[in-house]
Amino acid sequence: MSTSGTGAGVATASACGFFGPSRACAIPRRHVSAPTAAGHSDSRRRFVSTMLSTLTLSPLLPLQPATASPSSSFKEHIDNFDGYTFFYPRSWIQVRGAGADIFFRDPLVLDENISVEISSPSSSRYKNVEDLGSPEDAAQKVLRQYLTELMSTRLGVKRESNVLTASQRVADDGRNYYQVEVNIKSYASNNELAVMPEDRVQKLEWDRRYLSVLGVENKRLYELRLQSPEKVFMEEERDLREVMDSFRVFKAID
Repeated sequence: MSTSGTGAGVATASACGFFGPSRACAIPRRHVSAPTAAGHSDSRRRFVSTMLSTLTLSPLLPLQPATASPSSSFKEHIDNFDGYTFFYPRSWIQVRGAGADIFFRDPLVLDENISVEISSPSSSRYKNVEDLGSPEDAAQKVLRQYLTELMSTRLGVKRESNVLTASQRVADDGRNYYQVEVNIKSYASNNELAVMPEDRVQKLEWDRRYLSVLGVENKRLYELRLQSPEKVFMEEERDLREVMDSFRVFKAID
């Protein structure tokens, strides 16, 4: 019995020594007191818990903030009584008494502005934007309206204009909208009363991009108008197109 017990003890020690001493091999379970076993068990649980926490939480560490969306530079104008909404640049200011339903302007570039025109509820019975004809038909009407508004009584003023694009889109509200872009240039002479033709040279006084978005709701025609000097438009095209795309019409509050 004694030899058998000694052999078992040697075999256990040899196995533990081959792989290096471990807690389980160095202290057989039957020789460990209850408090010590509980302490080692708690230690193992804390170790495993720490490892799992590290593996689990590491991917959830906060990332660097993403680049701000272009829309963060805009405010939203909502008119519940007339039934329309759009974004406009945060730095622009509202101008009252401009004749439009709403009018905002860049305080630094005075030729850059946005406004909304609405047809009279008593004289219009629009069902949809297709009542204007095709996008190309609507573009010609928009261009004529701009030229009428820009008519001048000054001598020697000449205007050059052309339609750049005319398109139709279906927005996320399911409604059809027409988008029109035109370019208008104005030429004038500062010596139009001169006798000799060579003294009446016309020079470019301004070159502008006019953008319109047309929509129909509440039996009325809505037009978002955006005006910008051509050079400024080239620099701010992305933001200005975001303004155009933001325009929506909806059921007005009775």
